[in-house]
Amino acid sequence: MRNRPVWFVPGSARVPRVGFGVAPKRSFLKARISGGGVAQKKSAMARHHRQHARRVRDSIRYAALLLFAPSICFGQQTSPTPSPGEAETEQVVVSATRFDIPLDQSPASVSVITSEDIEARQIQRVSDALREPPGLSVVQTGTAGQLTSVFIRGLRSEHTQVLLDGIPINQGLQGAFNFADLTTDDIDRIEVVRGPQSTLYGPRALAGVIQIFTKQGTGTPGVMIAAEGGSYDTFREWSQSEGKIDGFDYSVGASRLDTDNARPNNNYRNTAAITDVGWSPNDQLRIGSLFTYSVSDTGNPNTIFDPRPIDHFLTERWLIGPHIDWKASDWWEHKFIFSYDHERQINDPNEDGFVGPTRALFERSQIDYQNDLRPTSWLTLTSGFFYSRLNAGQERPFVLQIFGPQPTFVSDHTEEVAGFLQATLTPVKNLIFVAGGRFDHFNQFGGVWTYRFASSYKVDKTNTTLHSSVATGFSPPSSQDKIFGNNFGLKPERDLGWDIGVEQRLWENRVTVGLTYFHNDLSNVIGFNGLFQTLNLGAAETQGLEAELRAQPVANVVFTASYTYLEAEKTSSKDISQLQGARLPRRPRNEVYVSASYLWWKRFRVTIEAKFVNAREELNFGGPNFDIEDYSFVNIAAEYEITPHVSIFGRLDNLTNEQYSEVFGFPALGRAAYGGMKLRF
Repeated sequence: MRNRPVWFVPGSARVPRVGFGVAPKRSFLKARISGGGVAQKKSAMARHHRQHARRVRDSIRYAALLLFAPSICFGQQTSPTPSPGEAETEQVVVSATRFDIPLDQSPASVSVITSEDIEARQIQRVSDALREPPGLSVVQTGTAGQLTSVFIRGLRSEHTQVLLDGIPINQGLQGAFNFADLTTDDIDRIEVVRGPQSTLYGPRALAGVIQIFTKQGTGTPGVMIAAEGGSYDTFREWSQSEGKIDGFDYSVGASRLDTDNARPNNNYRNTAAITDVGWSPNDQLRIGSLFTYSVSDTGNPNTIFDPRPIDHFLTERWLIGPHIDWKASDWWEHKFIFSYDHERQINDPNEDGFVGPTRALFERSQIDYQNDLRPTSWLTLTSGFFYSRLNAGQERPFVLQIFGPQPTFVSDHTEEVAGFLQATLTPVKNLIFVAGGRFDHFNQFGGVWTYRFASSYKVDKTNTTLHSSVATGFSPPSSQDKIFGNNFGLKPERDLGWDIGVEQRLWENRVTVGLTYFHNDLSNVIGFNGLFQTLNLGAAETQGLEAELRAQPVANVVFTASYTYLEAEKTSSKDISQLQGARLPRRPRNEVYVSASYLWWKRFRVTIEAKFVNAREELNFGGPNFDIEDYSFVNIAAEYEITPHVSIFGRLDNLTNEQYSEVFGFPALGRAAYGGMKLRF
């Protein structure tokens, strides 16, 4: 979904985003293609052929699964999936400082989602995993495959930098990351760092950072394959393999999803693959590379008030990211990443009635170098260099000219060069102080300075950690802002944010409770004036509380909970999208998440989770916002290990059959049931 709001008028076409919200439709890069009239008979014949092909394909899938299951059952013995809360050494996080630091000493507000958490809840997409941490709001335009945004602490989706193994992956004309097609294949963990992080990660880290880490192969190679089917003609197959042989390590994951969802023209097809390979001649050096590929075909039914029966959207992405990790000595480390990613989008047909069929291309090259120097035991100096070059363009040969001359091709070229320095000091035991600065220079609007100060102190006697931070962040104008607002002189949006929190561990670390207060002052926000020109007009303020609980009273029971209270207010009168003092659209005032997991007889795991969202408002262009209904949902997942090689699993989503919409006019799915089998060898 678009990260700036549009107003909604039933039966109307989309309108450009303005203000601080997210649009219920895709951005201009994902603009619908206007078809104008495809014969009903032709459409019916096409649907018939697709249904027949799907039936044949499903039969082949089941036959293949039955054929290979017996042989796989006699494969190599492997250990069952560990419990999400199994006893382990203290977790280490990277994203808070760009180098390893114990989670209980992090100077930033961090949440970690592990692969065990993901497997226990049977999560298929990263966006669903992000519904757990406090401070995050996930907003999906209806069903799986539709545009999906994540807000951190009430700020927009393009204000969050998304990283994959250290590589920024925000894409498209909008500059935000669409979580719709990002699967959990080959994921080791997800780290969520809240608060401005531009000093470490540059543009779009204004609200925070979501960093996804892939698995790195260790031990004897093994393979897992799985398949499931269920409601709404859903079928999914996926596989995972990892291992290490003679210094070479690898991990690879791949998946295929086919579902029709609930409404006409709501089908979704997604194929994804990811792999991380590396060579380590010794303990000091690893040379590796990350490869990703995904292609998705999505039917876009539009709102329930203005359905579109044939509107379709194709997205293809791939990325390659060679990297070198070299530990020259115990006190000196180097990390180098070169990445190239490419995104292709086709809207054909497109029924928006103005732009018509479109084709968009996005390509980017990036270089990231990091140097960690530890001259003494109490000081770490982290410095680095970053370069980015991106080109974004959209062909729209059928755009109507009724409002005057309209370009049939739009494009944008952006280059960025940056350098940063961070000092991490430990003057006394358990006291950590971080100070850093960064300078980014862009070819279009010049330079931007950011800074960050953060600290933490752990009281060993009470097992309490105090943490606080104050930092600035920025988000450059997107290609969409510049092109469709006809203003290449826009300045970056800015933020001054601070937080203070406490984390308490109890009962021999079996219970962890955290509480954080945060505040953000957003300025220079890009919005529309009365002539619908994009200008740096807006301002906003967000503040609230984040609470987090994780408990493991006994080895086989894990309980988690989170709560977010958010106030998010537009404080400028110049941007015409909303009245001054209005609540920012689609930002819930209260969000509650709870989950519980129990392992019976070391073979049968049951996990239940629930979410409650309260007090949201929708944008009503130029007038008072209107309320969107509260909603809640309950999901149950279970898996039974028949042998170390074979597991069966099932889940119920939206158990209570809640009828709700995260975006007004785009209903979520009702109750749904799924089941399948995993084979390991």
